[in-house]
Amino acid sequence: MRLAVASGKGGTGKTTVATNLAVTFARQGQTVAYVDCDVEAPNGHLFLNPTALLESPVGRLVPRVDKERCLLCGLCAQFCRFKAILCLPDQVLVYDELCHSCGGCVLVCPTQALSEVLHPMGVVRTGAAGAVAFIAGILNVGEVSSPPVIRAAKQAAPEMQWSILDAPPGTGCPMVETVRGCDYILLVTEPTPFGLHDLRLAVEVARALNLACGVVINRADPVATETRAWCEQERLPILAEIPDSLAIAKAYSQGQLIIDAVPGLEQTFNQLRERLLAELHNSSEMQRY
Repeated sequence: MRLAVASGKGGTGKTTVATNLAVTFARQGQTVAYVDCDVEAPNGHLFLNPTALLESPVGRLVPRVDKERCLLCGLCAQFCRFKAILCLPDQVLVYDELCHSCGGCVLVCPTQALSEVLHPMGVVRTGAAGAVAFIAGILNVGEVSSPPVIRAAKQAAPEMQWSILDAPPGTGCPMVETVRGCDYILLVTEPTPFGLHDLRLAVEVARALNLACGVVINRADPVATETRAWCEQERLPILAEIPDSLAIAKAYSQGQLIIDAVPGLEQTFNQLRERLLAELHNSSEMQRY
């Protein structure tokens, strides 16, 4: 099962839920991989403390021009819909940051003046955090496109009973790339107007991708009922509520797993695990018909 833990905005507690849930599954005797797909700001390692880390480079192919062969015909620039190539009267300029590595410019060049070279984008780190397999993508500073590194991190995850993908915040391309191909999305929100607004956007993405989803309310406040009412209206299951607690905030600030640091939360995450299993069973039954 591939489970994505996502949120419409940053700071909702997505990584807290993902890391603690991964350890919860492992303690129940199931094989689990934690995949940190928040490649621009990965921080799952702060809570899982992985060891035996290995690094694999991630890159993409970008075109390079052989000036001696180039006729300055402009076919490559005409082909590139992303304007990554500019043909001037005396030279051809390539903008790596705009290139989507489709290779079409190389194919249309009549004199084979274009070739492709590897442009480094980041790394994927793999290791182990106790019984949890650990994978994290890390984007190089200055790179503008994160999906290739996210794809590489997902591909590096070993076959396990559970793969828990810690998605980037928001609802843009990085989040979509992470959740694509998953069996279920766990959306972490907070009971505020901003949290509810961004939860709506995240649910729209999940439904557009035809992916089943449920909600975890973090920093839950018994008085704030708007989020609960909206989830009920939309028939979205609330699978867990994590209380607004100073003890949880302290544990988080010290890089501790809250299931170990705060009494009662181990039971909360065990219940979340059981509800997830039920939701996934129901989703598979619905797909069958």
